[in-house]
Amino acid sequence: MRAIAIAAALFAAAPAVADAPAATRATLVDAASAPSGRLIVDGATWRCEGAECTATGGSAQPATRACRRVVGRIGKVSAFAYKGHELSAEELAACNA
Repeated sequence: MRAIAIAAALFAAAPAVADAPAATRATLVDAASAPSGRLIVDGATWRCEGAECTATGGSAQPATRACRRVVGRIGKVSAFAYKGHELSAEELAACNA
């Protein structure tokens, strides 16, 4: 009986883990360019603490496009991940261009 209760609890928790949104974050080159409050870019709500910014939500688009849109509003980034896709050094260079 105890094993069934444990299995049921694990089964119930599995969808919550599977549905967890992938990280969307950016590290700004210049922390002074960070918005003081929230900033919405393409439906994603961005919040920054110093040079570290995180976002929730957002439209479905390629990570490279999302990066260019954020850079256009906030400033250059040294790291960028959009819904779990981490940009490579080459993609970051193109994003910041």
